[in-house]
Amino acid sequence: MNFSREEYGARLAKTRAAMEKAELDLLIVSDPSNMAWLTGYDGWSFYVHQCVIVPDEGAPIWFGRGQDAKGALRTAYMDSSRVLGYPDNYVQTPDRHPMDVLSGILAKRGWDKGAIGVELDNYWYSAAAHAALTGQVPNARFRDATGLVNWQRAVKSEQELIYMRRAARIVEAMHARINEKVEVGMRKCDLVAEIYDAALRGTADFGGDYPAIVPLLPSGADASAPHLTWDDKPMRAGEGTFFEIAGCHKRYHCPLSRTVFLGKPDQKFLDGEKAVLEGMEAGLDKAKAGNTCEDIAAAFFAVLKNHGIVKDNRTGYPIGLSYPPDWGERTMSLRPGDKTVLEENMTFHFMTGLWLDDWGMEITESIVIGKTGPECLANVPRKLLVKP
Repeated sequence: MNFSREEYGARLAKTRAAMEKAELDLLIVSDPSNMAWLTGYDGWSFYVHQCVIVPDEGAPIWFGRGQDAKGALRTAYMDSSRVLGYPDNYVQTPDRHPMDVLSGILAKRGWDKGAIGVELDNYWYSAAAHAALTGQVPNARFRDATGLVNWQRAVKSEQELIYMRRAARIVEAMHARINEKVEVGMRKCDLVAEIYDAALRGTADFGGDYPAIVPLLPSGADASAPHLTWDDKPMRAGEGTFFEIAGCHKRYHCPLSRTVFLGKPDQKFLDGEKAVLEGMEAGLDKAKAGNTCEDIAAAFFAVLKNHGIVKDNRTGYPIGLSYPPDWGERTMSLRPGDKTVLEENMTFHFMTGLWLDDWGMEITESIVIGKTGPECLANVPRKLLVKP
């Protein structure tokens, strides 16, 4: 297992305390990141219905496709009595649903009454799943528990930080490969192949995992949009390209973005670099326990305003354990109005990216909140990379 049984026990206790506060008798967790955090389960099976059931006592129960049950036994800490699979004729079949099986399990164990929490607003718990489950369990009161487990993950353990620091070493290698290989005329798809090669090979001491988001590397005017991927066209002179990528180790992420300009950069890039770096220093100065998410954002945005730049989106989010399609934890945001108090060992991607009318740039850091200031996880030159 990637963590001790004691750590899994502490996670379960935190979750049950949150359940008690929310007056929940049972919790059904469908987010694969939350499933993994609670039990250790790790498999590419989130395209079918699955969940972890958290009762008020005893170990959690993994529920999923029958052929994935062996994967649960290989990766989760529970024994076979707490791993339950459903028959394959429930997979993507219009006249039956896996929640029909789950409802029978709840009834058999006397869990079909009381208040049941479900993660209504996430990618993996569908409207059809909710309709099937609530239709079969009429005596329960279903409540939205979206984010309940996510919030318990906010403060990282020392072992989690070890994995994130390893992910940082991997993203350093990924950026080093970009800096070595990128040049005018190189096809973007070939450059992405180099990025993936570095990401998965990792270091001599540990390998890399697949990240929750694919490499994002738009160029020129395309870089005004933050989430474009790549094509097979050659890199061109006179364009800036940002690279938003992450190292990943044992599902723990360290995102890091840098921008490359091929040729002589326009003044707008130089001005943007100056504003972002000054703003980042101001934000990092506020990234310490006792301050708030809003404090980091306010410091950063104040510097941008002084430079005449408007950024109308958040400037960061928590990171850690994740699966596609997102490496964020979907709780806090570094933006005005978020008054969440920062605690030691919270981890964030300080996303200082600019996406303006016809260009964009990203120079970011992943940080660990400390008592007196942050730890920047990765060590990559914090600047615009210019290559002739």
